[in-house]
Amino acid sequence: MAVPALAGERTGYVQIAAGDLSGAERTLQAERRIFPDRPELMLNLAAIYAATNRASEARSLYSDVLRRDVVQMDMPSGAVVSSHAVAQAGLNRLAPTMASR
Repeated sequence: MAVPALAGERTGYVQIAAGDLSGAERTLQAERRIFPDRPELMLNLAAIYAATNRASEARSLYSDVLRRDVVQMDMPSGAVVSSHAVAQAGLNRLAPTMASR
C-alpha cells in the first residue's frame, strides 16, 4: 500500500489512507499542475506509482525530489522527516522489485 508523506486533502492523504489510489492520483496530478515543486505531492504520487506497478514513473519522481533542496516534512505519525530521506526510502523499496525482473 502507498505510504502518504504528508496528511491533508490536497496531498491525497485521505484518499490514500482509504485505499482510493486512483482518486488520490487524480488529486495529486491536479495539485502538481498548480504546485509542481512541492515534494509532498511528488512523494505521494511516487508512492502511488510504486503501489500500482509503475516503478519507472515512481523512480523518476523520487529522483526528482532528491535533485531539489531538502524540505522537512511532518509525517502522519507526527515525526518530522526530510524529503530526501523519504525519497531515498522509496527508491530503496523499489530496488528489490527492479532487481527481480
